[in-house]
Amino acid sequence: MVLGKNKENIKAALSIATSTLLGIAIPTESNAQQSSVTDDWDIESAFLFYSEAERVSAIEGIISANKTFDNDEVLNLKFTIDALTGASANGAVAQPYAQTFTRPSGQGQYVISGEDTPLDDTFKDTRVQLNGQWTQAIAQDYILSSGAHFSKEYDYLSLGINSNLAVDFDRKNTTLSAGFSYFHDTFSPEGGIPVAFASMLIGDSNDPDWDEAFAKTRLTSSDTKTTTDLMLGLTQVINRRMLVQMNYSYSMVDGYLTDPFKIISVINEQGIAQDYIYEKRPTTRVKQSTFFQSMYHFEQNILDLSYRYMWDDWDITSHTIDSRLRIPVHLFSSNESYIQPHLRFYKQSAALFYQPYLLEQNESLNIDYASADYRIGQMVTLTLGVKYGMFLEKGNELSFRLEYYQQTPENAGFESIGVLNDLNIYPAVKAIIAQVSYSF
Repeated sequence: MVLGKNKENIKAALSIATSTLLGIAIPTESNAQQSSVTDDWDIESAFLFYSEAERVSAIEGIISANKTFDNDEVLNLKFTIDALTGASANGAVAQPYAQTFTRPSGQGQYVISGEDTPLDDTFKDTRVQLNGQWTQAIAQDYILSSGAHFSKEYDYLSLGINSNLAVDFDRKNTTLSAGFSYFHDTFSPEGGIPVAFASMLIGDSNDPDWDEAFAKTRLTSSDTKTTTDLMLGLTQVINRRMLVQMNYSYSMVDGYLTDPFKIISVINEQGIAQDYIYEKRPTTRVKQSTFFQSMYHFEQNILDLSYRYMWDDWDITSHTIDSRLRIPVHLFSSNESYIQPHLRFYKQSAALFYQPYLLEQNESLNIDYASADYRIGQMVTLTLGVKYGMFLEKGNELSFRLEYYQQTPENAGFESIGVLNDLNIYPAVKAIIAQVSYSF
């Protein structure tokens, strides 16, 4: 089997990958042609379960619907709802003795046993998200797609718009695209926005002076940020079997970028925590990335291989290699089915202001920014999994995906001090991902 008739389908997958960088869902020409015949809605649904060992768990439901009209205009609607519960790292380092922390709301406290990574067990949220996208031809070989985004959590509201223009050349073997998106987010965390580098108040929350003292550690009840993304892309048919895609993305983020729930341990020369202070990050961030993807259709199998390099003005750089191999099989029925192994490798350097802890004698120094959040530290992650899909009657598809994920934070060159030498201050995060998808 050669690319031939299937090149539009593979090219469509690459176009979708381009749009995903900007959160744009673009129905492709091949999908539009297929839908115009049936004149029905194409529905895709998925249920995902994610669970970290002794940490956060999430369940997510997704419904996506495409409708193609007589003039090949396409409407895409996507609804997502997810719920997260469990415990998340608060940023403090482990200690040989029990540690007490105040909850973000300022009401109540929690205790972490000695040698354990400090985790805030109050982490929970429910998110509802709705995306809408309209795609139409505006001239011969010119496709314009525009959409809107709405997402609401307990303490977070995100509103966004996007647009993408794709132009075909050389009998549709070459596609150039340019995309734009803009998001405005409002963060209203429980307990309010903390004062940067203020000490966490710890004590009896029933004390008559507690509320007044806690209020002094708060700056305001909410804050905002904006994100502007620009993208340029090229998709090229190389031959009957191979397609490639190249993208460049530029992202500007401005506003409140600090995590109000993260703190930093201030330790003495023995490594013993003397204080916990709230983190502070810059109010701007510029990210750039290049993305390369290739899909090759063998006689039967299809190889999907991609590489992404990202860099920003926080001094974070990352490398992502992602690969999938689709293998046709016949396991449980006479219908066509496939197995798709998946391997993803990710490596990230630490932000310029990343600090797993601060030394007490240096606390009085003029520190502009500091964060102990391992997510902006040095790390390596690995995802290994497999997907099994089967095609049912009328072109419907049912698939199952199971993956193992491991995130391994690394020491970015910081010397362990005193008791920290005997503690694991860079614990790995391990998770299982399971997903069931059905399209009809």
